[in-house]
Amino acid sequence: MSESFDTVIVGGGPGGYVAAIRASQLGMKTAIVERVHLGGICLNWGCIPTKALLRTSEIHHLLHNLDEFGLSASNVSFDIEKIVARSRGVAKRLSAGVAHLMQKNKIVVFDGHGRLAGPGTLAVTDKDGKTEELKAANIILATGARARTLPGMEPNSKTIWTYREAMVPDAMPKSLLVVGSGAIGMEFASFYRDLGAEVTVVEVLERILPVEDADISALARKIFEKQGIVLQTGATVNDLKTSANGVTATIEAGGSSQEIDVERVILAVGIVGNVEDIGLEGTGVAIDRTHVTINEWSETGEKDVYAIGDLVGPPWLAHKASHEGIICIEHMAGLDTHPLDASNIPGCTYCRPQIASVGLTEAAAREAGHDVKVGSFPFLANGKAIALGDTEGLVKTVFDAKTGALLGAHMIGPEVTELIQGYAVARASEATEAELMHPVFPHPTLSETMHEAVLDAYGRVIHF
Repeated sequence: MSESFDTVIVGGGPGGYVAAIRASQLGMKTAIVERVHLGGICLNWGCIPTKALLRTSEIHHLLHNLDEFGLSASNVSFDIEKIVARSRGVAKRLSAGVAHLMQKNKIVVFDGHGRLAGPGTLAVTDKDGKTEELKAANIILATGARARTLPGMEPNSKTIWTYREAMVPDAMPKSLLVVGSGAIGMEFASFYRDLGAEVTVVEVLERILPVEDADISALARKIFEKQGIVLQTGATVNDLKTSANGVTATIEAGGSSQEIDVERVILAVGIVGNVEDIGLEGTGVAIDRTHVTINEWSETGEKDVYAIGDLVGPPWLAHKASHEGIICIEHMAGLDTHPLDASNIPGCTYCRPQIASVGLTEAAAREAGHDVKVGSFPFLANGKAIALGDTEGLVKTVFDAKTGALLGAHMIGPEVTELIQGYAVARASEATEAELMHPVFPHPTLSETMHEAVLDAYGRVIHF
């Protein structure tokens, strides 16, 4: 006999497992189907283990600059095997934590591959090929996404990598080409450069980090080039030829081409949704460029079938997936909830220096017809940053000149991925410049740059 549930969720990533917990909290009999790892890509092969790697590279950089702090150390070295092992250990610990949360919240976990098998029915096939059917009043698809590949540049797991291989190198490459300068590309460029690799980044658009504010991208470029990263924008990789020693890449830019030899290539050119083999054929579920189409409540075109996370539209971020899952469940339960406003979702890149933003860039605000007030404040004028010895970067704010609404905030510098949430709260609460000017910011802190960037937009900056 089929087992019946109020809600069955396909995929145990940050969208799926959070939705499952919220469903259980609301009294729903809930099941989750996961074919590989609870925690999904984020906990196992993305957000968390990459931050463990980046923490190591940051420490490595610091150890080679100890003289600035009156310290010294000799024979500083690293063991790439131990670095990778620590990262995998962090991922394993958190995946086990998700399993504990499932048990704590009385969520039934099915290990297997889930496919829609008719109205209110999900077929789950385990690793031994045995299939059982689950009945559900509601089914949520949270199957995530995978790395996009380019024709003629398919990863081979040896010399041409996706993010997966880049996270578990068996040896440290001396030279590296990163194709794509978004968050994933620049994080790996930063990690490998700080451990001593010669790194080249190729971006097809005219600037790196193209989704960020132009001022942030420009400053980031200066800092990365100062670190020794070679950045080629407005460029394409036309060919990759592999050999026993590595890869020869043909790069075209400005009408001319060049060849460079590297030991490894990382492809960081976006993602595609995992829409295959989940039973969408013959349903009302619509697909747009490999991603499932949904409305503001995560409903698909098929009755009682929902979709969340990287399987659906941008931004493709773990915290967006989690929030989307909660909204989906609460709407399903009839609670008074609100649709997700994607413009209030902060984006973070954990390279060195860190980059974070929320809301509209200055250019987007102007294009939308806003008369804007713009303020900025550099970390080199912040006492805490100077004390830390980490002064590269700035904070930029964009306000509507008529209403005082915070339209966007953009940051590059020390710990800005932690600071950005202050502006995210401000946007979510519809704060104006007054609410951001009047609070007392503690001194000395990095957060004072946020206050000063607001003051600067209104001609009141104090310390610069």
